[in-house]
Amino acid sequence: MNRTAVDWCPSGATSGWRASGATLVLVVAGVLGAVGCTSEEKPKPNVPIGGGGNVGVGDLSGQPKAGQQWTMADAGSGEGIGKNRPKMNDSALGLYNKGMDAFRTGDLANAKTFFVQATQADSKAYQAYYSLGVVQERLKDEAALQSYRQAYTVVPDYEPAIMAWAVLKARKGSTSEADSFLTQKHNEIPKSAAVLAALAEVKSLAKDSASAQKYASDALKINPDYKPAMVVIARDYYRARKLDLSLYALKAILDGYDKDNPARDPSNAEALLLRGLIFKEQGDRAGAIDHFQRAVSVRPDLVEARIQLATFLLQAGNGDQAKPLVEGALRFDSENLPAHLLLGDCLRLEGKWADAKQRFDYVLSKDSSMYQAHYNLGLLYLNAPSMPQMTPLQQVDAASASLKKYQQLRPKGMTDDSDELINRAKLKRGELEAAQQASQPQPATPPADAKKAPDKTPAPLPAKPPEKK
Repeated sequence: MNRTAVDWCPSGATSGWRASGATLVLVVAGVLGAVGCTSEEKPKPNVPIGGGGNVGVGDLSGQPKAGQQWTMADAGSGEGIGKNRPKMNDSALGLYNKGMDAFRTGDLANAKTFFVQATQADSKAYQAYYSLGVVQERLKDEAALQSYRQAYTVVPDYEPAIMAWAVLKARKGSTSEADSFLTQKHNEIPKSAAVLAALAEVKSLAKDSASAQKYASDALKINPDYKPAMVVIARDYYRARKLDLSLYALKAILDGYDKDNPARDPSNAEALLLRGLIFKEQGDRAGAIDHFQRAVSVRPDLVEARIQLATFLLQAGNGDQAKPLVEGALRFDSENLPAHLLLGDCLRLEGKWADAKQRFDYVLSKDSSMYQAHYNLGLLYLNAPSMPQMTPLQQVDAASASLKKYQQLRPKGMTDDSDELINRAKLKRGELEAAQQASQPQPATPPADAKKAPDKTPAPLPAKPPEKK
């Protein structure tokens, strides 16, 4: 049974779950805004989290940071978590740092190599196993689960690996297995806010919004300043299409409500991306662009934010600005079809017709039902001066066929200019046929009403009579 809304505040205020059928927006302030009403907040160790397709490689807990930390948010765990963990030896640490440097530039292949070498240099380097899993997940390598498992095998309460393993399992469709695993981990480390937040995310992926909201709020009971739990609350509302509630939850993270409840994490990339997506749906173009730009500046590896921002730039005809964003997205996710599609459009605007077609063909080879690719291909055939190994008539026919395929696959009720483009293709075909006929030599024929010319051949003479003998 789905709750309409819930309210919770730590000890010292009204506690427990309270259902509310009205004033839903005010209730969300109770869920997130109330985290400021506790008089004592638990310290949060420097532990990154990952998982969920937007994973970032974390830094070292209790050791020198390996450069900028790109993760979903700061992790916060319960009391006693993160103590007495093995320290990475110097050799492994140097390799790990090289892996971090490679990751920041989107060089995933080298990042993977360095993280593997770090684990070989130190079999207890649990952070290297986790970061290796992050890179493998982005490379669609099934070994990611094993790397995450190895990390939490070395350190059983290592939250980033626990969360990443469970969320990846859930995204692969094994929500029950992820649920059971996290429930077991919660029993082992009941003070972990991270495990409860991961359980909330798994429940949300399984469309159990009521349980997702409950577990996320339980995480806030353990650590009132745990941002990932706040993001899960907002993201679950978004999935449930309760956009007003999602926006209000995001307000607590990004803006705050008042001086007593300030913004919890104004530069949280996940929250910025989510609010940008909602603004996009609501037609707030400027607001969406601003949030996508801010998300990318904080998390250059956040592929979805790059794609969304590049889409807006392309729509405005700014392909030169969109192209670096898309190329960056492909460095972090080389098989991302929307990114390939956008790059093809950038190349088309540059007049690199063959290169653009190569991108569109790649997208359709992976997913022939992607209707936008058929539209883009039709546009390319229609506007390109010429295409290799195609006659002009073949090219215009291919444009019509691609646009008609697009119309078959596009969502019902969608309005666009595809009919106009198909008519342009028909007109162009007619012009090509006319030009073709005009260029062919025609045999000369006499006019139909011309008089027959007189035959001037002399008539034969009669034979002479025979002579008399």
